[in-house]
Amino acid sequence: MPAHEFESDTTTDPLAHERAHLAASRAALRAMREDAQALDIRDVTANWVNAAVLQAQIDERIKSLADLAHTPLFFGRLDYLHVVGAEEAEGAEGEEFYIGRRHVHDAQGDPMVIDWRAPVSQPFYRASRKDPLDVGRRRRFGYTGGDLTAYEDEHLTDPAEAEQTSKLLQAEIERPRVGPMRDIVATIQPEQDEIVRSELGGTVCVQGGPGTGKTAVGLHRVAYLLYAHRERLARTGTLVVGPNQSFLHYIEQVLPALGELEVKQATVEDLVTGQIEVRGTDEAPAAVVKGDARMAEVLRRALRSHVTLPTEPVMVVRGSRRWRVPAYEIEEMVQELLARDMRYGAAHEALPQRIAHAVLVRMEQSGEAPDDRVQNSVARNPAVKAAVKAIWPAVDPAKLVLRLLSDAEFLAEHAEGLLTEDEQKAILWTKPARSVKTAKWSAADAVLIDEAGDLVSRTHSLGHVVIDEAQDLSPMQYRAVGRRCSTGSATVLGDLAQGTTPWSTQSWEQALHHLGKADALVEELTAGFRVPRDVIAYASRLLPVISPGLTPVESVRESPGSLSVREVASDALDAAVVAACEESLAHEGSIGLIAADARVPALADALTAAGHTYLSPGQETTAESRLTLVPASLAKGLEYDYVVLDEPAAVVDGEPDERTGLRRLYVALTRAVSGLTVLHAVPLPQELA
Repeated sequence: MPAHEFESDTTTDPLAHERAHLAASRAALRAMREDAQALDIRDVTANWVNAAVLQAQIDERIKSLADLAHTPLFFGRLDYLHVVGAEEAEGAEGEEFYIGRRHVHDAQGDPMVIDWRAPVSQPFYRASRKDPLDVGRRRRFGYTGGDLTAYEDEHLTDPAEAEQTSKLLQAEIERPRVGPMRDIVATIQPEQDEIVRSELGGTVCVQGGPGTGKTAVGLHRVAYLLYAHRERLARTGTLVVGPNQSFLHYIEQVLPALGELEVKQATVEDLVTGQIEVRGTDEAPAAVVKGDARMAEVLRRALRSHVTLPTEPVMVVRGSRRWRVPAYEIEEMVQELLARDMRYGAAHEALPQRIAHAVLVRMEQSGEAPDDRVQNSVARNPAVKAAVKAIWPAVDPAKLVLRLLSDAEFLAEHAEGLLTEDEQKAILWTKPARSVKTAKWSAADAVLIDEAGDLVSRTHSLGHVVIDEAQDLSPMQYRAVGRRCSTGSATVLGDLAQGTTPWSTQSWEQALHHLGKADALVEELTAGFRVPRDVIAYASRLLPVISPGLTPVESVRESPGSLSVREVASDALDAAVVAACEESLAHEGSIGLIAADARVPALADALTAAGHTYLSPGQETTAESRLTLVPASLAKGLEYDYVVLDEPAAVVDGEPDERTGLRRLYVALTRAVSGLTVLHAVPLPQELA
């Protein structure tokens, strides 16, 4: 399966033919965009509202048809042995299909490039010599920038051709990383493709070690679902939840590169801080308790405690008539609402209607003929409103949480049998805030308020939610995200070995239970495509301690010399780190200097003194600025061609306990795509020695 380099433009040269098809496809895409830009909607809309909506849809269509100069329009070709049905090929006929990031058709509507998500494209990822799926030849293309420069053929039904690893595929996987994360649409592997194309109705949890492509798989699954169920998801919405803004910035260009512009991205904190501003932090013991699922029941009890059974009848005066509803009858209404376990706010709205209905029954018994308007009028009667206010008062979620965290007696009453005295003391504020606005809310407090808000009124559910780095969520955070997809589905992505929060999940079974998706399918990716074999094997020495029983990643990448571990004198460490960065900068691609958070200021000074500029996580690397200084706490989810890791023991010591510290170190050790240099002045953790 040799790769063929471009040689000439002769008509007999296959590359010349393919390059001509690329040029024609780009011209067709430009024509599609120009057609969209030329649409005149002045005579097809009834009013300005319809016109605005239609124009917005056209604008999105124009954006999605942008031709990205350095993004190949197609990356592969399938030559089928037999003619594929027109309905399977988006209207195309024949045996030859070009596979790309989006559908492109010519002026007659015939497809020139087939969307990678179409059924006819699936064999590009799944076909093999054992099961060729009616594909005689699979062709991969190599690009330099936007120029097609090479191709590589696999004849899947030719027994004389030996099976080999694709050099173009390997080159695409190992291509230097400059700028944000890019799509993997040209390199999706069969086990990844199965997850990508799994159906919308079910939730999928992907356990994947470093370099297995779980983040990319999750994003490509969103793109596939939007293709297969566009109308439904356009109506219900999709969301990607990431661990921090740096991570979201890193991945934000993947979906637009695939033509998908409508997927929202947020952190859990973004989702839950609608009512309050996070200005405080919790000590680890308090954050663990606040994140525990038991807090949901504490909140439910505290909210229900506002309901008071009636002791007085309700007297409604209408004109010259007085209508009396006795206390025992109203109590029956309240008990029924409590037994139905309705949302607190829904029951608050239902109670006056129940009382009003009881009045209407009495009116009818006396010979009157009241209608719905009368019932609504009675429900707004001052006597009814006063009774409801006393029996089932409105409750503000933030004020409820404020009282729980400020009032020891109120907390003790509703946490009895759920939280120990020590746990209650851990979450009580030493200096209670006076109001919701002046309180220094923490991120965990915001999740509690969100939970209380959902107990009052139902949270809007989306069609599909992707949760990345999910192992770091607390049970209460899982519940918060789960509310956003209660009637939809989810893709849960993570690695138990990379759990670096005090509340990180111990098993996916627990996590999925809290998410409300206990029946989710759990898939494990164990083939590594990013981290070199020597590097992942070195990092995997930590697995027996940080996550016993987890399957180590088996990297498919042979990269001799990719790992260097150096001991230096303590007074020469900073200089050695700078020198290692300079060595890495001699290579092509991005460089990440990862260090314990406490070491970052000293290394920043050392880099500046040596005349090196550097970026912070989340800032986009360019050809001119390729070095990023990364605190270990922000390294998760990021990747660099070359990584220099400063003082592993300091990374471990920077965490509240050794296990969390070793997990943080595991993350730092596995950010490299091409090479890792470890520098230390104090002894390495014994698990690595």
